Amino acid sequence: MSGYPYPPYPPSSEFPENDPTYGWIAPPFPQPTFPPQVLPEVASGQPEGFAQAAAIAAAQPEQLLNNKVAIPRSANSAAVSNRGRVSRACENCREQKVKCSGQRPTCQRCQDAEIQCSYGDRKREKLARRLSDLTARVDTLETLLQNIYPNLDSLSAQYVERIFSDQYDKDQPPSHLPSEIPSPLLTTDAGSSIGAIDLTKEDFNHDEKIQAMGFVGEHSEIAWIYRLKKLLHHLHQGRLDRDLARDYVTAANYFVDDSDVIILSNVDLSRRPLPTVADRLVESFFQVVHPCFPIVNKAIFMDQYKSFYSSPSVRPGTRWLAVLNLIFAIAMKLVHNSSKDDETTTDDHNVYFSRAWRLSMGDTSLLGHPNLQQVQVEGLITFYLMTVGQANRAWRLSGISIQSAITMGLNLRNESSAILFSWRENRYRIWWSIYVLHVLLCVMTGRLPSSTDDSCTTPLPVPFSEDEFSRGEIEQLIEDHDARTSFMRNLVSQFSAQSAESALVPDSARHQNPSHGQQSDQVASAALQFLTPNASLHFLYFVELGLIMRRTIDALYAPGAGRKSWHSMEMIISALNSRTDSWLDKLPAELHFTRGALACERERLSLAFAFYSTKILITQPCLSRTLLQATWDDKTEEFTTTTAAMCIDMASYMLQLLPDVPDLTWAYRLSPWWCSVHYIMQATTVLFTSLVIKERVNTVHHYRTFESISKASNWLSSLAEKDPSAHRALVAVQDLTSFRGIEAALEAQREN
Repeated sequence: MSGYPYPPYPPSSEFPENDPTYGWIAPPFPQPTFPPQVLPEVASGQPEGFAQAAAIAAAQPEQLLNNKVAIPRSANSAAVSNRGRVSRACENCREQKVKCSGQRPTCQRCQDAEIQCSYGDRKREKLARRLSDLTARVDTLETLLQNIYPNLDSLSAQYVERIFSDQYDKDQPPSHLPSEIPSPLLTTDAGSSIGAIDLTKEDFNHDEKIQAMGFVGEHSEIAWIYRLKKLLHHLHQGRLDRDLARDYVTAANYFVDDSDVIILSNVDLSRRPLPTVADRLVESFFQVVHPCFPIVNKAIFMDQYKSFYSSPSVRPGTRWLAVLNLIFAIAMKLVHNSSKDDETTTDDHNVYFSRAWRLSMGDTSLLGHPNLQQVQVEGLITFYLMTVGQANRAWRLSGISIQSAITMGLNLRNESSAILFSWRENRYRIWWSIYVLHVLLCVMTGRLPSSTDDSCTTPLPVPFSEDEFSRGEIEQLIEDHDARTSFMRNLVSQFSAQSAESALVPDSARHQNPSHGQQSDQVASAALQFLTPNASLHFLYFVELGLIMRRTIDALYAPGAGRKSWHSMEMIISALNSRTDSWLDKLPAELHFTRGALACERERLSLAFAFYSTKILITQPCLSRTLLQATWDDKTEEFTTTTAAMCIDMASYMLQLLPDVPDLTWAYRLSPWWCSVHYIMQATTVLFTSLVIKERVNTVHHYRTFESISKASNWLSSLAEKDPSAHRALVAVQDLTSFRGIEAALEAQREN
């Protein structure tokens, strides 16, 4: 205490806490007797209370042996002591172990010292901070779980769902949680399926018409049309009989696989078109098709092509000739579709395709061992079949090209010292070209991809043109895998980088060798300075969308998804939506389809169609669930309704990409014409579904649906002049429009 050399003793039985004299202490030893009437002098600077105590001791010396000695305080301290012991001291007084006045909001000591006074409970504050930290950790884990949920297989996802389901008490210890992943034969959830994704009711060997179509899965717009037609017929015309139900599957198909692919037998395998015609076709191919599917290295091919036409004596291999004729066939199909009716050509695209088929896919070709040119041939054949509406055959050939590429090890990162770095990059592009093409065909046919993401460690393609591979900075980027990884992380989302390169070097390994990490970062920074908007940068983001689309198929439409609960589906849809939005945020301004430059119009349109198609694929399960619930329940979940409305918006945005007046020159010069009918039908089916939902319950609102459907019909009618699949798609749209419910809805919108 101030002015006294001894600290106060704790209370005892002699000095109870409620004693008003508490705070006064007895000396630790007997005090001597002072002479009567003798008072010690008060030293200068001593407190006034000390002089008073000395006076008392001099006046009554005989009482000092048995009585307490009062130790006066300052005026403020005296006022504090008169209040007795307070129920709670402030934090500062408790830390200093001094008596607190207990005044609120500020005690006397804190007020005199001009410091902040607090009466908080420290334990309670620590508990609150601990609770806040745990809450933040739980939120982080929930976000992590949401991000990894689409990567889980159906059984693992269901295992996680069981742990967090309401059937387990929150107070149970972890030992009571399930310790084994459930068996697929023992787990069923009748209300979780978004459709018939885990079973089939068709006999695909019934007749040639169904065989030509094959199995169509739930992520194909053909399945959506089929389900919509069945519902409309049930609502307005009664139940379907068995024959009618079977015919509806083929009636919804607009592909032309039931027509034969004619392979001409009398073509001259050594014949070549005139140089002027060949130059035009090659230029069209590399200008329109190559940016999205760089199956062939342009620089290498052009050198070989010029040598082939400049030296008639040159005899290239049969597979190279097959590649050349396939380029001619694809380009001729493009020219044929975009030309006027009165324009004639010397050779038809079927002639070039027949020549390429006989050169590369003879009777014994499937028994031979594949090489890089064979992979290119199979990829180009796949693309050609897709352009002529042979989706079933194209999907099968794409599977063969994927298997041939895996046989060549193109699905793995190559570290061979015998291969030049530029050649490695060319092989990576071949892989990603046939990979994205295969995923696109999987969406069109509703089937699963042939390989898994775990089987691929091929790095994402560098966003530089092929003639820049020889530049020193770009060559170092291709050579240094760590630098390439760091470079890609600045361009694409973390999900895509991890999905494409599962063999990435972890950050901990880089910390163990910091000099190498710094060198890789310098290489990545140097290469980043040379990055400009180009077709290769577009291809990188196109591949990233293909990865998201592939994950969507596996997580939402695989047969195992039928065993997932709807809560699990919501988490997956939310995570995939976030990944797609992250892709859009990373998109450079030059390639952004809402504010990009006109110089990149073709690349922007390609990414825009692919983006909206991916969003429709992700959100369509909510639209399907809303459609099914509309027949029996007027109330749907908020997440389902909101996401279904998003699906309808994406369909409308996709159709807005098309000019109001159909223009075939625009379509075949700028848009992805090889699957334009697929994109139009995907969006149109979603809009038809929204009309049916709006007719049943006023759940999903969407305006200008009539204008969008009419616009799609006009485009299909224009494309049908040269494309048989577009003609069948137009018939399917007209068939949907003829249903009484949709016809009434369209008429109401027409009047409004």
